[in-house]
Amino acid sequence: MKISTILLVEDNPNDVELILSSLKEFRLANSIDVVYDGVEAMEYLRSEGKFKKRKPEHPSVVFLDIKMPKMDGIEVLEAIRKDQNLKFIPVVMLTSSREDQDLLKCYSLGMNAYVVKPVDFDQFTEAIKTLGFFWAVLNVRPPM
Repeated sequence: MKISTILLVEDNPNDVELILSSLKEFRLANSIDVVYDGVEAMEYLRSEGKFKKRKPEHPSVVFLDIKMPKMDGIEVLEAIRKDQNLKFIPVVMLTSSREDQDLLKCYSLGMNAYVVKPVDFDQFTEAIKTLGFFWAVLNVRPPM
């Protein structure tokens, strides 16, 4: 079985560092690619722009923040679900937003999970480890 990449879409450098260190601590074999806004995320997924030379392989999961510049996470989720080549990629919203409208919108667009980033450091790292293990190791994806 091929080990797929995890795509992290997050504009906060501190959260990126914390997420990467939490996943590395769990020793997942998956590589983790990071992009910092929604436009980059779509270019990555479509192998366009600066990602043109990237092999067009789908990540095992996209961890997606909602509040980002250029194109927010909800717009990215909507674009992924409308794209016939991308629509089955698992998307996990990893966000600080507890707004009901965000939650309802994301589920209506076909998001796979909605995780509010815990404020507590230990809870945050545990949540990331659990997410990484489930989505990168346990989850069985449809053939693409």
